Amino acid sequence: MTTKNSIRRSQAWFGQQDRDGFVHRSWTKKPGYPDDAFDGRPVIGICNTWSELTPCNSHFRELAEFVKHGVLEAGGFPLEFPVMSLGETQLRPTAMLFRNLASMDVEESIRGNPIDGVVLLMGCDKTTPALLMGAASCGLPTIGVSGGPMLNGKFRGQDIGSGTGVWQMSEMVRAGEMTQAAFTEAEACMNRSAGHCMTMGTASTMASMVEALGMSLPGNAAIPAPDTRRNRLAQLSGRRIVRMVEEDLGMARILTRHAFENAVRVLAAIGGSTNAVVHLLAIAGRIGVPLKLEDWDQLASELPCLLDLQPSGRFLMEDFYYAGGLPALMREMLPLLHGDALTVNGQTIGENVRDAPCYNREVICSMDAPFKPNAGIVILKGNLAPDGAVIKPSAASPHLLTHRGRAVVFDNIEELRSRIDDDAFDIDEHCVMVLRNCGPRGYPGMAEVGNMPLPKKILKKGITDMVRISDARMSGTAYGTVVLHTSPEASIGGPLALVRDGDMIQLDVPRRSLHVEVDDAELARRRTRWTAPPAPERGYVRLYVEHVQQAHLGADFDFLVGSSGALVPRESH
Repeated sequence: MTTKNSIRRSQAWFGQQDRDGFVHRSWTKKPGYPDDAFDGRPVIGICNTWSELTPCNSHFRELAEFVKHGVLEAGGFPLEFPVMSLGETQLRPTAMLFRNLASMDVEESIRGNPIDGVVLLMGCDKTTPALLMGAASCGLPTIGVSGGPMLNGKFRGQDIGSGTGVWQMSEMVRAGEMTQAAFTEAEACMNRSAGHCMTMGTASTMASMVEALGMSLPGNAAIPAPDTRRNRLAQLSGRRIVRMVEEDLGMARILTRHAFENAVRVLAAIGGSTNAVVHLLAIAGRIGVPLKLEDWDQLASELPCLLDLQPSGRFLMEDFYYAGGLPALMREMLPLLHGDALTVNGQTIGENVRDAPCYNREVICSMDAPFKPNAGIVILKGNLAPDGAVIKPSAASPHLLTHRGRAVVFDNIEELRSRIDDDAFDIDEHCVMVLRNCGPRGYPGMAEVGNMPLPKKILKKGITDMVRISDARMSGTAYGTVVLHTSPEASIGGPLALVRDGDMIQLDVPRRSLHVEVDDAELARRRTRWTAPPAPERGYVRLYVEHVQQAHLGADFDFLVGSSGALVPRESH
């Protein structure tokens, strides 16, 4: 087989005519592969996060088969391998705790095996960044295939969005506006097909980031999981990865600074999840691209949101796909993008989206008439967040973007839950709810608890939003005037640890400010009385707490920043 690169990495295993070559080939031949499968054709690793404990990815067995068809059609040799699967809805204490572990699984699986190129099958929230991080640490030719969103939820004649509908209806139950029986009925109505959340939650956001970065074929972000065009995309991706190996099109040629700037801008235009901030920072750190928290403010905080989609708007991912999907949206904002950024199909972003049609202007709005103006993620700083915090204005209440209120402090999520429904709780709608010790080290894992439920007595007044501040994250499907990722976090002595009930807090989003009205001398006195929480005694959690970086750096492990490439390791026998 003649290709541009006649000596493959995989030939260090399969091309040796000695005892070790015998071992590598013979054991791999067990399913019945013929001799010419090992003749130097590209070996494509299919990295599969299938798991029944990750419902969003439970259809990946079928998806992998279509990738294999494509690889074989293009003359490659596909070999599927599993890695740790991170299910957002099941994994405790939070899937984010294991994102870095899964990335290590991916990295070492790729580096330690006879692989020339990689197809990443990813869907649920943390599987996408984990796989990209691990693959970036190796740098081989790589293409992403997302699992796709679920079909729209249908409940009593209306569309309901996964995640977003849960938060809405659970508050309605607590306020006495919905019965428990109706709430239970909605469970089967919301999630009625294979796929990840069909709102613009973290899964849909990260699928969009994969496409915006140029790491997938056009259209990857929005094709519904049950739509056979998802299988077609998987098969075409299988074909394309073989050509990428032949062209030596590695990740470093695609994941450039311009690619990340495109992703940051697209994130604003889709009203994407704040979780994308920590994930893009971590991916950039692995590939060696300089990206800072401040870039979100400088590049995209003033950009409009063009997509009318939950939780910021009305529609769902199925509607987005029918309207033209991400290519149509990126075409609308193409003058703001680096159109010359290279993508996995060998063409540029500009070439991919220049002629993309839009079929529904209610869903995908124009730059001249955007869904929401100035909707990009905003970075806040001040004495409460010296290293930064994030807020998503498109999901917030405009009247609360400038606010001054009395702090009501919760030391952990259990304390919040124990107090929140007490009618005697000393809180009103003007207060600022502060939740701490929920950051990368504090939870540990920086759980999605930042979108705190409002006190029941506030809900009964018909009020549905308050200012909330934490060092945690929140689900991309959530909404509200919620300040997140406050850095440094409370559990390492960040200023959030020093706030007391009754302190006055000022939030000023237009001025990018987050401030507690306590002078430096008093904060210093409080710090002398602060004690750090005890560290975990053993296992992965101890490793995590000792080495995780803060949110403004992407919450990756300090020893994983950068990459080690994919040099062939020494022989195993």
